[in-house]
Amino acid sequence: MDHSRVMSPALRSRIMSAEDAAALVPHGANVGMSGFTGSGYPKAVPLALARRIEAAQARGEPFRIGVWTGASTAPELDGALAKVNGIELRLPYQSDPITRERINAGSMEYIDIHLSHVAQFVWFGFLGHLDVALVEVTAILPDGSLVPSTSIGNNKTWLDQADNIILEVNSAMNPAMQGMHDIYYGTRLPPHRKPIPILAPGDRIGETNFRCDPDKVIAVVETNAPDRNTTFAAPDPTSKAIAGHILDFLGHEVRRGRLPPELLPIQSGVGNVANAVMAGLEDGPFTGLTAYTEVLQDGMLNLIRSGRMTLASATALSLSSDAATFFNRELETLRNRIVLRTQEISNHPEVIRRLGVIAMNGLIEADIYGNVNSTHIRGTAIMNGIGGSGDFARNAYLSIFMTPSTAKGGSVSAIVPMVTHVDHTEHDVQIIVTEHGLADLRGLSPKQRAAIIIDKTADPSFRPALKDYFDRACRMSPGKHTPHLLDEAFRLIQPG
Repeated sequence: MDHSRVMSPALRSRIMSAEDAAALVPHGANVGMSGFTGSGYPKAVPLALARRIEAAQARGEPFRIGVWTGASTAPELDGALAKVNGIELRLPYQSDPITRERINAGSMEYIDIHLSHVAQFVWFGFLGHLDVALVEVTAILPDGSLVPSTSIGNNKTWLDQADNIILEVNSAMNPAMQGMHDIYYGTRLPPHRKPIPILAPGDRIGETNFRCDPDKVIAVVETNAPDRNTTFAAPDPTSKAIAGHILDFLGHEVRRGRLPPELLPIQSGVGNVANAVMAGLEDGPFTGLTAYTEVLQDGMLNLIRSGRMTLASATALSLSSDAATFFNRELETLRNRIVLRTQEISNHPEVIRRLGVIAMNGLIEADIYGNVNSTHIRGTAIMNGIGGSGDFARNAYLSIFMTPSTAKGGSVSAIVPMVTHVDHTEHDVQIIVTEHGLADLRGLSPKQRAAIIIDKTADPSFRPALKDYFDRACRMSPGKHTPHLLDEAFRLIQPG
């Protein structure tokens, strides 16, 4: 019996090996690849392409490509291509250590873009021409439409805009995912845009499958490989303390009548602190929760499993092995409680503001006035990228940033006089939280913000130096609105 998931007769004739498909990608091509936080990325063709690039370079032939994705991917994609120095330019978000090393060494160009901007920038023609789409799907249906995989990201745009399409059909993906996705085809270019008709996190406004022009499909590769599962550490005392402060704050907002008892839709960034907040919500007093976010992680899936969360909207999954096992086992039920959307919709400013999302994201450093650096180490070296934090922070009902108060074993303060790089200005940051406390910055002037940030969030070992800096800045700064001593603002982060 034929168990192929390539059910379109026309496209079955284009099934080939990963090596043969990789041979169709030319030097200098811009390739839009699927993948978002380690899910739904192509598993075979990037590895074959890396081998081809390495062989070409060994012969003295130049071979590099542009890699556009939804967000971060996995070692089989970013890692493999970066290892052979095969990426000329990368966008919009990455987390691979080899890629990061190449970017910071200056041998790979990198464009860090708000995730909601990527698709429209491609449609506008701002990023250049897209030559090839390389997209993982769960199945190709008889009519040629495509069943999406565990992430959607920018795949709709890649399929629409690329000259040529290579499809990886991954039979390791649960076929019961069909029907979980919501692909919206109603976006237009200015001046013909219309409102996005989402009024609640669970609203479905599109189609369950991708449209695909079969004439553009130049290769189909059949694979059977799982996603890279994310490993999350159990909540430690620091992340539990941060989560506790946030839960107390949300309860206070409910009591003051500024939030409904079931809260508002939640967005949470990726990581252990974010999962600790979700774990706290599972044990907290709130029920009937919803999510309008980018990535569904273990903590959010646990809230759905416990019944605390009724529905979650995202663009990708990012699950541990145990959570992925549960997801696949219970998918028939979960399919009605999880919606996976294109990232231009999951991160759409209009929808985020309309729904009143509670945004919770991490940071690298925040300064005493509330400016946040979420991307750069010491102002010059990229870590991962801004991702969707800006999409949510600027448009959220509540904009929360959270972090341990120190890094590098306590030797570096996350609260500094002036951030070395600004991703989120003080105008977009309402709440900063560390294990020591929560600073509610709403309605405060810059100097009032500085006092509460230092007192509530700074580590006690750094608090005296921060207070001394602020006190002297208030006396000696030429301007008294946002006092700074520019000749020593970065002294706390200097080595030694």
